[in-house]
Amino acid sequence: MSKIEINEVAPRDGLQIESSFIETEDKIRLINALAQTGVKRIEASSFTSPKAIPNLRDAAEVIRTIDRRPGVLITALVPNQKGCERALDCGVDEINMVMSASESHSRVNLRMTPEQSLTQLEGITGMLKGTGVFGNASISTAFGCPFEGFLPETQVLSVVDRLVGIGVDGITLCDTTGMANPAQVKRMCESVLMAWPEVPFTLHFHNTRGMGLANALAAWEAGIRRFDASLGGLGGCPYAPGATGNVCTEDLVHMFEQMNIDTGVHLDLLLEASAMLPELVGHDVPGQILKAGKADRKYAMPANS
Repeated sequence: MSKIEINEVAPRDGLQIESSFIETEDKIRLINALAQTGVKRIEASSFTSPKAIPNLRDAAEVIRTIDRRPGVLITALVPNQKGCERALDCGVDEINMVMSASESHSRVNLRMTPEQSLTQLEGITGMLKGTGVFGNASISTAFGCPFEGFLPETQVLSVVDRLVGIGVDGITLCDTTGMANPAQVKRMCESVLMAWPEVPFTLHFHNTRGMGLANALAAWEAGIRRFDASLGGLGGCPYAPGATGNVCTEDLVHMFEQMNIDTGVHLDLLLEASAMLPELVGHDVPGQILKAGKADRKYAMPANS
């Protein structure tokens, strides 16, 4: 059975919406700890305008300073060609571009239409040719839009088809607001894998309505082997009302390990990294395994039994 790839997104997706700025040295310490856990990729930051996402204004310093560990790919999200240039200057392994499947979310989040986004992504993709840097495109609201509701599957598949046509290397389907359900996820994943079997698809779930792990399992059953997840369950979309954190990395890894599915991740090291978060961000985090312990944890019998 193919090994699952876990892409850790907490340093970008998780920290971008925190109420206070996480110091650069703390971000570096967190990323260095994550790099030792066996995750395949770490989305280290975003080269977005500091005015738009002030919490990630230190993207270049973070990526230039972190320890680069063999086998761990460093990804950065870029909104445009200028951001791509800055990311390439820092020597990233992968560029993550983003667009929305829905018109309304695209206008709110990106200040442009999906068609305009596709044109911009085509320009970024062109910049990556010959660099050896992997170009991934993330489709927000693939499973539902907070303003338009559920989108027709054909609308999402049309966006995928356009992205494949402009030459992206991989595609992430994002449940931006946690609207997805397992039946919907399984249908969508089966559709994209059947139509584009050569494309590496990643699934990105939020746990807004408590269905993150159930949706990840449905995607795996459909044949997906790449998943985004956020340490501690941090995260959320600043332009998606009601969205809460991403599916928790340690909870996702624990679920698959209990099913004897290889994630390549050292869960104990992941839990050590997760234990850093409450002090780092100044509040408790949603992850469950750090609180409850792994399922094979055993307790001493009560003294009076």
